[in-house]
Amino acid sequence: MTDLLTIENLRAGYGQAVVLPNMSLALPEGQVLALLGRNGTGKTTLINSIVGVTRRFSGKIALAGADITSLRADQRARSGIGWVPQERNIFRSLTVEENMTAVAQPGPWTVERVYQMFPRLKERRNNFGNQLSGGEQQMLAIGRALTLNPKVLLLDEPTEGLAPIIVEELLAAIGTISRAGGLCSIIVEQHAQKLLALADRVVILERGTIVHDAPSSALKADPAPLERHLGVASAAAH
Repeated sequence: MTDLLTIENLRAGYGQAVVLPNMSLALPEGQVLALLGRNGTGKTTLINSIVGVTRRFSGKIALAGADITSLRADQRARSGIGWVPQERNIFRSLTVEENMTAVAQPGPWTVERVYQMFPRLKERRNNFGNQLSGGEQQMLAIGRALTLNPKVLLLDEPTEGLAPIIVEELLAAIGTISRAGGLCSIIVEQHAQKLLALADRVVILERGTIVHDAPSSALKADPAPLERHLGVASAAAH
C-alpha cells in the first residue's frame, strides 16, 4: 500500500531552536497513529511541521507522493492536510454551518455527512461558535477539518478537558472517519490508554526523536514501553 504521508529526515523547530533533529515517518491510507510522549518531547512540533507553521532546517514532506515541503500552511490545507489544533480555532462569530461551508472543498466529506457523524452539530447548525459547549466545539473543529476533504487528519489533544462520555463519542467517531477510506490520522494524546483501542500504531517521542514505533496491539500485550517512556502504570494500559 502506498504511503499517504511521508516525512524524510526532517529537521525543524522554532527560530534557532531545533526540536525535531532528524524525523522520518510514513503513514499508509487508513492508518490511525497515536503520537505519545511526555510534555515537551516534540509531539505538537511534529504536527505543526506537517501543517507548515514551524521553521524547517532540512528534510522533506510528501503527501500522496507530491512534495509539499515548500508549500505555505494554507496551500498544504488545500492539498489535503486537515488540522484540529489544541485551541480548536473555530470561527466564534460564525454559525456551525458557516464554519464548515467557509472552508469546504469538493469531495466525499460534505456538511451533510458531518451531520450524520455528529448529529449534535445538526441540532446546533444555526448556533454561533461561541454558543457551543467544549465538546460541541471539538466536534465542529473535526467537522470543519473533514469538509476540507483531507488526506491526512491531524488531531492535537482532541479529548483534552472534555467529559468522559464526550471523549468516548469523539474517539469512536475518529475511528470511523479514519477507516472510511482515503485518509490517515495522527492523534496526539497525553493519556495513552485512551488511544490503544483506537490506534493501529503507536509512536513515542523523546527529545524530538522516535524511541518506540510498534502496532498498538504489541503495547496492549506488553505495556512496559509505556511505563518506561511515559510513566504509565502497567495496570492502566489494559
